[in-house]
Amino acid sequence: MERNRYFETIEDLLRRLEISQKENIHQAAELIADAIMTGGILQSFGSGHSYAAAIEVAGRAGGLFAAKVIKDPAMGIYEVLEGSGNILMRKVEVLPEDVVIIISNSGRNPLPIEIAMKVKDIGAKLIVVTSLESSKKLTSRHSSGRLLYEFADVILDNLSVEGDAAIPVDGLPVKICGTSSIAAAALLQSTILEAVELMLARGFQPPVRLSANVDGGTERSIEIEKQYKQRIYHL
Repeated sequence: MERNRYFETIEDLLRRLEISQKENIHQAAELIADAIMTGGILQSFGSGHSYAAAIEVAGRAGGLFAAKVIKDPAMGIYEVLEGSGNILMRKVEVLPEDVVIIISNSGRNPLPIEIAMKVKDIGAKLIVVTSLESSKKLTSRHSSGRLLYEFADVILDNLSVEGDAAIPVDGLPVKICGTSSIAAAALLQSTILEAVELMLARGFQPPVRLSANVDGGTERSIEIEKQYKQRIYHL
């Protein structure tokens, strides 16, 4: 049986990500380690399908306790509407000691751009996950004329093709099968790994979640979450 082309595409993408994003991953890991060691937390945001990447780094087993998702109640419906990010951020607490990850493949829509603006105004560090070359070809839908990557302290480039869909199929006029979700997950999980290793190397015990489905996991979580619950359990 002929091999499924999606696996081939993803394997090639992961190899290119590992090589091309090595230094960026390290820089992003340093921002996360610095934030948590100085009393801040990691926050992540993604609108629409990018939400799948945002939850990779918050609230899951093997991840950091000091992490939360900035939730978009509309799930991307209003991401093209200018002002939507400003309204959302009225209800979100970001502190200068925090680090925020924003995931947007195009980086052109007002919602993530306005969140980025607010993060930078506050003085927190910003990691952007985007398709860099694709984004550079686009025009911003925000009146500032700026794209999301322009606000980043560190850019993690997911190397996705323009429009995200990567596989041509005979008989179809368009490509299918996006790669940005898998690429973002790989970039963010590898960044968390380096951040944890950095904290340990500096003599700091990182607050890592143990699965509630592992014996003792719930009890361990109850103790650790006492330190962070005032920051992670709200919008």
